[in-house]
Amino acid sequence: AAHWGVSPSQYWQTRRLLIAKQLLTDTPLPVAQVAGLSGFASVRRFNDAFVGHYRLQPTALRKQASAKLAHATHEAGDAALVLRAAYRPPYDVQAMLQFFATRQIDGVEHIDLAQRTLTRTLSIAPGGSRVPVQGWVQARFEPDTCNVTLRISSNLGPALPTVLARLRAWLDLDADPQAINALLLADFPGTEGLRVPGTLDGFELAVRAVLGQQITVAAARTLGTRLVARYGETIATPREALLPTLLASTNRLFPTATTLVAADPDVLGQMGIVKQRQKAIQALAYAVLQGQLSLHPGADVPATLAALQALPGIGPWTAHYIALRALRWPDAFPAGDVALHKALGVQDQPHPAQAAEAASQRWRPWRSYAVLRAWARLSPGP
Repeated sequence: AAHWGVSPSQYWQTRRLLIAKQLLTDTPLPVAQVAGLSGFASVRRFNDAFVGHYRLQPTALRKQASAKLAHATHEAGDAALVLRAAYRPPYDVQAMLQFFATRQIDGVEHIDLAQRTLTRTLSIAPGGSRVPVQGWVQARFEPDTCNVTLRISSNLGPALPTVLARLRAWLDLDADPQAINALLLADFPGTEGLRVPGTLDGFELAVRAVLGQQITVAAARTLGTRLVARYGETIATPREALLPTLLASTNRLFPTATTLVAADPDVLGQMGIVKQRQKAIQALAYAVLQGQLSLHPGADVPATLAALQALPGIGPWTAHYIALRALRWPDAFPAGDVALHKALGVQDQPHPAQAAEAASQRWRPWRSYAVLRAWARLSPGP
């Protein structure tokens, strides 16, 4: 809120109204339901706020969008909310999809490169509540119009504002490519469309980062799939795209902090997760449950980096990787990363981490994007 020069209440009110406007134009939902999903306590408060902000009644905006709503009604036949999210080009859609496909955990997510879609399960708590709702989301890229069609299961409706914000962060839809490329393109030619992949769940991303320490992407994916198969809660979903290869016709959520903090170390060891990683994962879970660690965009970056590195088995690389993807910090830089050293050509220097850190100063405040562009030279990267 401080970044935009408004109070927190003004920021959240504007955010609620923007969501309401999109629901009115993109979905056939009744106005009363739009008010609730947007976070308003009553239809009256919603109407007053909407008219005060837009100088237009919600029903009047709905009438203007009648043709679009006919299309939305047709698409929403599977009890899903269908919305569209725009982004500024250029955007390397295939690179983003390939990043997620390479790391896909069966049962939780499915990436279809040909159809340009990402589909996955999700458990998320609505604002002001500790009780999560569960469902699925799907994002389909439409490069010709610079849009992403978002399908959100209706049971995620109570958390819709948070879901939409997470979806935009997940796919880095709010990046400013003009500003980023002005600083980076000279050093990383041909990478102007690369974005920084995010996550829908910060704790999940942190666990996956720990699993990926000092092993290949493929090996980390195997460990993640085993963890989900053993500890992931099953949920019902109509999405055929989510049918996993290892779990027959069921789908699963990524294990929660509550589940993993109590996981049997012997069982984790049988999966191939070594003791050091076990301790790191369970320390992460405990810190999250105790409210000692926030792994969402907007969290205090220096404090979170320090808290992460105070946990056993988590060093600067893991902390910065989490900051890069979960906290959405645009200036994260895992200076000790071996792949990064190779990509930057400093691997043979006496102190490659220091050399990488020194080289990175000219890329501030967009070092996260520089990291992705450097890794792209060594695809698939960490």
